[in-house]
Amino acid sequence: MNNLCPLDYRYGRDEMKKIWSEENRLQYEMDVEAALAEAHASLGTITKENANEIRRVANLYVTSIKRIKEIESETRHDVMAMVKAMAEQCNGDAGSFIHYGSTSNDITDTAMALQIKASIELIQRDVDSLIITLANLAKKERDTIAIGRTHAQFAIPITFGFKISGYIAEMLRHRERLEQAKSRAIAGKMAGAVGTGAAFGENFPTIQEKVMLILGLTYEPVATQIVGRDRYTEIICIAANIATSLERYSTEIRNLQRPEIAEVAEPFDKKKQIGSSTMAHKHNPMLSENVCGLARIVRSMMTPMYESQVLWHERDISNSSAERFIFPHTFTLLDDMLKKTEAIFRKLKGNRDKMIKNIELSKGLIMAESLMMKMAEKGIGRQCAYEIARSISMTAESEGRQLKAVALERNDIKNFMTEDEIITAVEPSNYTGSSREIVNKTLAMVEKALGVKV
Repeated sequence: MNNLCPLDYRYGRDEMKKIWSEENRLQYEMDVEAALAEAHASLGTITKENANEIRRVANLYVTSIKRIKEIESETRHDVMAMVKAMAEQCNGDAGSFIHYGSTSNDITDTAMALQIKASIELIQRDVDSLIITLANLAKKERDTIAIGRTHAQFAIPITFGFKISGYIAEMLRHRERLEQAKSRAIAGKMAGAVGTGAAFGENFPTIQEKVMLILGLTYEPVATQIVGRDRYTEIICIAANIATSLERYSTEIRNLQRPEIAEVAEPFDKKKQIGSSTMAHKHNPMLSENVCGLARIVRSMMTPMYESQVLWHERDISNSSAERFIFPHTFTLLDDMLKKTEAIFRKLKGNRDKMIKNIELSKGLIMAESLMMKMAEKGIGRQCAYEIARSISMTAESEGRQLKAVALERNDIKNFMTEDEIITAVEPSNYTGSSREIVNKTLAMVEKALGVKV
């Protein structure tokens, strides 16, 4: 075996890798040639019989990859190798009309649009699957109280369902981005050498429209020799944005799985799975770490994609070699990451007892804001209430005491609040704000967007 790229043997699912395989690319390119012949036939430029013959040979079972490669080794031109191989298989003079009026990038860019279309559709299914999994988890943990953290320090109480709802809202935005960019990203072209359509004559606009209609694509209205790469940059940036969100969620899981926090954990098969080759006790968050690492590769594809927008005059070929890496890697890795992230959250082990223990570990300090706001409601000015709450917090922290115990000793509070009011104000379950309502609204957003019942 001579596998060099990890996509060959370690990362990615077969469904996405098939889209970007050489076989699939060649088949799409032949599909474009067949659509071009069909468009010509509809206008009488070539006969329907010749178009049908071109359609017959536009198939890898008829026109073999082996023969295409043999010709390419001589011509050093991939598209013309395919055209010549197809022509060899044609009966009559049909082979003379393959590629009629077009240039290579009419074929390759339009085939690329078909690959991008198939990839986006698969990514959209992945995103929907992840959203549904997150929604089910948010519903399950809607009222599970936990600590919110800022600067990696205790902040104020939240619910775990609220945390997950933030991920859902973000993924819903990504879902919108994908759909909005889809029509821009899947544009083909059939406009000849520099985009003027000169070789097609007066039939040019109709030919281009008919080809794209047959293939289910939009088209570049003002092409050069290629489709505008700003379209591709947009979709690669969206892919990088999604990957970064997945890294954010995975980073949170990695942090919450730390033994000193231990509020959640990735699925781990205790019977067979190994965490370390030497430390037998280890339960490493390997899937989450994997997602974080792959996100860095996906983001790295933005730079060569941006640079591939900048081409000389009506086009040079410096983009071609870069794009052969950018698209297969971006879509294959993003698909892989989405499936892994969905698996993480579908099988996520939540530790509610540990969430409560971590709240108790704060000794009530996370309720200082609640106490301050309750004092303000009772007539103490907000700034004065803040100073009192701060003083109480510092005393409780320095003496290792509960915030509630220190507060109950303070006459400057007791003059405004009863003992029961103080106790209620420092109870964490009373201070999760609109967490429940936000979760419910988020679940409603999912149901509306995806048309499913959560």
